[in-house]
Amino acid sequence: MGINAMATGSPVYKSLPYDVQRDFTPVTLALVVPYLFVIHPSLPLKSPKDLIALAKARPGEISYASAGIGASNHLSLELLAGMAQVKLHHVPYKFGTQGVVDVMAGHITTVMTTMATTIAQVRAGKLRALAVTSAKRDAAAPDIPALAETLPGYEVLFWTGLLGPAGMPRDIVLKLQREIAIILRDPQIAKQIAADGGQSVGSSPEEFAAFFKADIDKWEKLGRNLNITKE
Repeated sequence: MGINAMATGSPVYKSLPYDVQRDFTPVTLALVVPYLFVIHPSLPLKSPKDLIALAKARPGEISYASAGIGASNHLSLELLAGMAQVKLHHVPYKFGTQGVVDVMAGHITTVMTTMATTIAQVRAGKLRALAVTSAKRDAAAPDIPALAETLPGYEVLFWTGLLGPAGMPRDIVLKLQREIAIILRDPQIAKQIAADGGQSVGSSPEEFAAFFKADIDKWEKLGRNLNITKE
């Protein structure tokens, strides 16, 4: 079961013991979940537009946490910074949860983290959500705007998908895809995933392969433009 870190890590790490596109056979995209763009509730920022305006007024002063250089929430904020033409201050942590804790404590301005891990803190008033990173608002939190409403074309998703080894027999790939898609489309399973802001997918192998390649290409371009690399 692969996650979006396979797409973000591929262009960033200088040497990996595998090639993510050559050494795996895509079977199905299982689910996608948007990130939440959150801040401490005491900050006088109510929207992404407010944060971008502050970042333009104070270049490099707005701090954001990540799970480390090359992590998906590092690249996601750099993508935002590039599209908004602002400079942000990156504070990498060994673990993503540490960054969320420091945002809740008011030590760091912002972080992007999956909706499933932070929506409870948002609802409890411990964090303020400025946006979701899906192309449109999420049904689980329709009151939170999509970042694309401020930055058209912005979309970043946490995803999980099933992959097999390179050269996996076609009949096995199709059988696995069919069975997993049936499970993911079960109303109870889909409802449980949706409650956490996710969407069950169960795509065809070809659709997943195209989705995977597009995600790699996006982060490859960003990593190349910013010269983001990691050993």
